[in-house]
Amino acid sequence: MKRRKLKKSALIGIIIILIIIGIGGYFAITKLFSGDTTNNKGKEKEPPIVKKLNIFDEESKTRPIAVMINNNHAAWPHAGLQKSYLNYEIVAEGGITRIMALYKDVKDVEKIGSVRSSRPYYLDYVLENDAIYVHWGGSDQAYSDIRSLGLDHIDGMTYEGKYFFRDKTGGRAYEHTGFTKMSMIEEGIDNLQIQKTTEKGTVFNYSVDEIDISEKEGAIKADDILIDYSYYHNTSYKYDETRKVYLRSMSDKAHVDAVTNEQYTAKNIITYQVRNKSIDSYGRQKLENVGSGEGYYITNGYAVPITWEKSSRSGKTIYKYKDGIEIKLNDGNTWVQIQPVDEDLEITGIENNDEVE
Repeated sequence: MKRRKLKKSALIGIIIILIIIGIGGYFAITKLFSGDTTNNKGKEKEPPIVKKLNIFDEESKTRPIAVMINNNHAAWPHAGLQKSYLNYEIVAEGGITRIMALYKDVKDVEKIGSVRSSRPYYLDYVLENDAIYVHWGGSDQAYSDIRSLGLDHIDGMTYEGKYFFRDKTGGRAYEHTGFTKMSMIEEGIDNLQIQKTTEKGTVFNYSVDEIDISEKEGAIKADDILIDYSYYHNTSYKYDETRKVYLRSMSDKAHVDAVTNEQYTAKNIITYQVRNKSIDSYGRQKLENVGSGEGYYITNGYAVPITWEKSSRSGKTIYKYKDGIEIKLNDGNTWVQIQPVDEDLEITGIENNDEVE
């Protein structure tokens, strides 16, 4: 009788053990297939870090805003150019250059300028960026092209006091006192019912990881860059190895912001040369910028030879390394220096006395 009870107890114990094992297996399988990522300590695994650009949101469809900047020496200092992600500097009449500054998804720019009038070849870069163009006046040809090309634009000649303002505190001549700010531009875009989004994408591709171009074909050390535009004007850069940016100067003077009093810097520099010629008694220019040629991409203390190609006024300029691979830029702001062909370019490196002239 006792033996039967023992056998019965043992059988019940075995059944209980099997039930426990079965329940444990069920939960283990459920956990496996449910994607439960908790570890043995009950802590969730951290999701992988997704790096994003600092210069702007790559996924943003917002159209850039392109502001025409006065660069007559009498108009200095500028305001708001460190907040632009992309800038073009090109020669205008009298050997003076003008700058076109592009902004994307920035709200806190309280002073931009001084703002100056349009020239037709700048419209080519408005088009390739699908930008909203902000200017104060323009040449007859520029106005004609703005109309025929159907460009979205906001003109200080029409909207002074509404989307533009005068700042007469700097002792400048009256023609150099025109400014705007981002809130005014955005108000103009809303009131004029200008399309705010684009599917065109940015001209340049960017890398969230730092790019080292020092091993690229033809790379040279680039600590100092001097870009001559005319007898009147040059632009230069000096590499700051600590901050990994270039300090910007013009005509041997530090390029300083009027609001922050800080010297402008550049992470990326693109420089190349195109033919230009005067087309009227004012010395206004025609630029042969649709075509192809060679130049340099400069970043992090090195310069590497590149090619550029622009197939039409509205077509994006394509920049490639010598091996034919399209360049990517480091995460940061960029200055595109389009220089006349008969002017000097000097790139000098401290190491091994590297120099290009």
